[in-house]
Amino acid sequence: MRVEIWSDTMCPFCYMGKRRFERALGRFEHRGEVDVLWRSFQLDPSIENVPGRTLNEYLAERKGISVERTAHLHDRLTEEAKELGLAYNFDRVRVANSFDAHRLVHLASARGLQDAAEERLFRAYFTEGRNLADRETLVELGSAIGLDPEEVRRTLAGDSFSEEVRSDIREAEALGIEGVPFFVIDRTYAVSGAQPAELFLEVLEKVWAEHPTATAERKPASS
Repeated sequence: MRVEIWSDTMCPFCYMGKRRFERALGRFEHRGEVDVLWRSFQLDPSIENVPGRTLNEYLAERKGISVERTAHLHDRLTEEAKELGLAYNFDRVRVANSFDAHRLVHLASARGLQDAAEERLFRAYFTEGRNLADRETLVELGSAIGLDPEEVRRTLAGDSFSEEVRSDIREAEALGIEGVPFFVIDRTYAVSGAQPAELFLEVLEKVWAEHPTATAERKPASS
């Protein structure tokens, strides 16, 4: 069974969705048969890295609401994230274009470290206030999960994995994905948003019940 997750490293709901999905997967009887593949998505491809601009200011401008309203929404998200063991520090978040971070995730995928990359980037962005548009920061983060720092540096200095990121984004458009996180299970069922773990588990079990492998396992041996 394959689960594809369209996500953006600057999306707080994506980090929460990751954790809830992991909780569901941990309770899924056939979790060893699940292949998770992270796909790139950019909530704002045109975002510019403006030094000193806070996340609250950026979102207030983008959504047409007050900075105070944005801060209130972030306070609620911070409390919700705590229930999942996540520490959100929105006052430290550095507004940054996520394109290079997505390229790093694709490199990590090629080295069998994709999930580790997603986790490290989320924590760096939402908890530590790291600048994910800074390539040396990405080199450091990539090295922390076991990637060769020189390979990361060469990758980011060139155009490697740019087409892979764009391909993921084009596929999201073809599938009608307008927001993330977005989970596609075996290209059969989709779950939009950071849903409760119970819902993810229900969908996993439903898809498995219809999965050819599961069907074959249930068939009695022929005489």
